[in-house]
Amino acid sequence: MASSLDKLMLQVAIIDQATKPLKSIGAEVTNVSDAGRAGMNQVAGGAAGLIASGLAIKSALMPAIEMDRKLGEVASLGVVGEDLNKLKNTALMFSAEYGKSATEFVNASYDIQSAFSGINGDQLSDITKSSAVLAAATKADTATITSYMGTMYGVFKNQANEMGAGIWSKQVAGMTAQSVEMFKTTGKGMSDAFTSVGANATSAGIKMNEQMAILGTLQAAMSGSEAGTKYKAFLTGVAGAQDKLNMSFTDSQGQMLPMLDILGKLKTKFGDTIDVAEGNSLKKAFGSDEAVGMIKLLMTDTNGLAKSMQTLGKVTGMDKATQMAKAQTDQWKRLEASWFAIRAAVGGLILPAINRVAGALSNGLTVLVSYSQEYPVLAEFIGYAGVALLSIAGIVSLFSMVAGIAKLATAGWTTTTIIFNGVMVLMRGGLLAMRSAAIAATLAMALAQVPMLPIIIGIGLIVAAVAAVIYWWDDLKAAFSNMDFFKKLGATIDWVVEKINLIPGIDIGSDSSVSMPEVSSPIAMDDIEVGAKTAPIGNYLNSGVGGIEPQESFAAQVAKSSKGNSGKQVHMGDVYITTTASSLSLADLDERSELDVG
Repeated sequence: MASSLDKLMLQVAIIDQATKPLKSIGAEVTNVSDAGRAGMNQVAGGAAGLIASGLAIKSALMPAIEMDRKLGEVASLGVVGEDLNKLKNTALMFSAEYGKSATEFVNASYDIQSAFSGINGDQLSDITKSSAVLAAATKADTATITSYMGTMYGVFKNQANEMGAGIWSKQVAGMTAQSVEMFKTTGKGMSDAFTSVGANATSAGIKMNEQMAILGTLQAAMSGSEAGTKYKAFLTGVAGAQDKLNMSFTDSQGQMLPMLDILGKLKTKFGDTIDVAEGNSLKKAFGSDEAVGMIKLLMTDTNGLAKSMQTLGKVTGMDKATQMAKAQTDQWKRLEASWFAIRAAVGGLILPAINRVAGALSNGLTVLVSYSQEYPVLAEFIGYAGVALLSIAGIVSLFSMVAGIAKLATAGWTTTTIIFNGVMVLMRGGLLAMRSAAIAATLAMALAQVPMLPIIIGIGLIVAAVAAVIYWWDDLKAAFSNMDFFKKLGATIDWVVEKINLIPGIDIGSDSSVSMPEVSSPIAMDDIEVGAKTAPIGNYLNSGVGGIEPQESFAAQVAKSSKGNSGKQVHMGDVYITTTASSLSLADLDERSELDVG
């Protein structure tokens, strides 16, 4: 017992000595992982806070930054100081009033400044606003209308300079908006039409209201660019047509007559409508189908053309454009644009100071760049130091990652074990079912191989014997009543035992061993008397039959001898029962039995 306890204590001590370092190592790894995780969280939190702060500041100042960028582009064209500040204010007010982009407004001013030469700051703001309002009124983008305004200035430059570019731009915006309303065209359509015509009509002395009326009327049946192409073809061929038609289309100063006068003369010569032959004559005179097509279209409604010219000639400002633009203003977009304008205005006040700080930081970084070029060895060491710091952070992160992987692996193994156990339980159930099926199949196969005829014959004999006993029961009962049945039973048993012993390997009554209770003293078998020699064994079995007094049985004597010795057992060897007389054979017993009966 002491030896087993010593072994157990030794095993516990060994396990304890082995697990202590492992626990220490595990604790250290956990501490490093926790410290690394905490450090990384602090670094990440600080970096995130710094980045978030920077992004918040940038987001708050973004409107002012965007405006500053666009204003910087315009400043590159020479617009500076008060002119630039006025442009910014005009852009912000326009944005808040019409719900349009203030940065697009300033971006358009860049193109205006490039197209209009010699304009001052006030004119730049006015022209840009006229273009922006016209774009809103005609559902065109600001860039398209800005280009259109530049084209119109190129065509009507003299008129614009006489009126003043700012005032003239408002008139252009008003007349264009009126044309869009009258002829169901668009700002882009009018821009395409005037771009195609160019300065041909203006050089011929045709006023702006007449050109717009003609191009607008033509756009009722064609696109803006096609209308401009047809008008240009007419202007190109009108000088040669008057000679071929023997008609005059110019005044005393050599300027082309108004379109209504030319159309009136053509109507006088060809009538209100032009047939095929007349069309061929006009084509030869003007030199193109485009010119003839324009004449045919305008001649159908000269009264309408005259009315359009009068209406457009009355436009002096941009009231029509403002009315149309306000009617299409989205109030939600206006609110959004107003919020942008407020942030741009407020941010613009502090942006110069912030720009100085950003500039100083940029200058510092520039110095570092120059130092890296001037002192490459120092820059190399700084780079190594940075890599080392990052490597340490990476190692700490690796510890944390390993710990996390270990936890995941443990969880995964536990899950796998549970699943495997479940699978094994299912497999065990399946195997038990297969075992039962196999046993059933084996029994079926064994039964299939057992010859059934002997079994059937045996069962039949048993049934016949039972039936015979039942049928002859009365006779059997009478026969057994006339003889000593325990006598017969004893003889029958001896005969059966003798016959069974004839089977090879069977020897009933031969060597055998039995377990008996322990007895206090040996029992002499010779002391047990079984009766006279001449008495049959049946009398002994029948307890006194035939005048023989029954003796106390062997089991009873053993019980008496073993009284008080219960709980103890002994194993006895071979037991032989002998009598004082000589041994009797089965034949002697049968003869003795017959004599007793007789």
